Amino acid sequence: MRHTITPLIIIALLTTACNDTEKQLEQRAFELCKYIPDHELLEKSRDYMTTDFYSLLDTMFYRLPAHEALDHEWLYYFVTGNGGTIADYDVDRVEKTDRTHAIATINVRQIWEDGSFDEAHDIEQHLMFMEKVNGEWLMADFDGHKDDCIRYIAINRREQAVRKAISDYLISEVAPYYRQGEICIPTLMIVNEEDDQVWGDFWVYWYEAAGDTLKCVSGGNHAGMMTLDYKDGTFTVTSFVQVADGAGYTPSAKRIFRDYYDIFSNMHSNQDVREAVRREQLSEYIRFNDLPYRYYKDYGWPAVSLE
Repeated sequence: MRHTITPLIIIALLTTACNDTEKQLEQRAFELCKYIPDHELLEKSRDYMTTDFYSLLDTMFYRLPAHEALDHEWLYYFVTGNGGTIADYDVDRVEKTDRTHAIATINVRQIWEDGSFDEAHDIEQHLMFMEKVNGEWLMADFDGHKDDCIRYIAINRREQAVRKAISDYLISEVAPYYRQGEICIPTLMIVNEEDDQVWGDFWVYWYEAAGDTLKCVSGGNHAGMMTLDYKDGTFTVTSFVQVADGAGYTPSAKRIFRDYYDIFSNMHSNQDVREAVRREQLSEYIRFNDLPYRYYKDYGWPAVSLE
């Protein structure tokens, strides 16, 4: 005997399947909440995120030069902020936008260390974007941070390309006039950038390696304005107008730095700021080039840790 399925049964079956899918999506969204970046990006998050989203976050967290958290606080504190709370997640709903994409609305309650919370103020809603890859739902974005990462990485890569061009220029055109050591690592303090011009307080340092310490053997300051040219994907310095020495120092600095003179003057005169920038850039150079040095040392001064 031939059996037919009535339209009502078909609708019931489809509705049941839809409900099961919604439940599965909600359960999966709740599971993915454990891998929302919160002060760190967990290595095992790789298995719960789309490849491109994890790659972007990995670049932001671990592949770019270190910055203070406030430079991009949205990255380090996706949900809890820097207030000593613990995120408690609840999936409000999940809506499929097509067969392989869905958006989960996540309620996040901030619980304080003593277990207390304020229902009126400590709950926020966030959006988790999910994508089905090879039959499994993964986190593909969170509150639109994917585009933020792409923009930030593009800006940072341009900045690093500009800094490399300036460093290369200082090493090739300025450093040879100093007593040379084994390695030259400039310190760049950028005051302002406009189009193809960069104003900065630039320092050249030559170092000799002594065990795990870089000993400075020579160095000097070269402040001014550089003009750069961009061609075939690479920046090069085409001219460098420097601040004069001696009696001409202040007049030339005011002429070159113009509206940015006060910023330059405050930066240049603050040794603590200069050494903090020098230490950070040395640390980044050593990390990027996988070098074994842990300290740097100026003649007559104690060694400074680079860790």
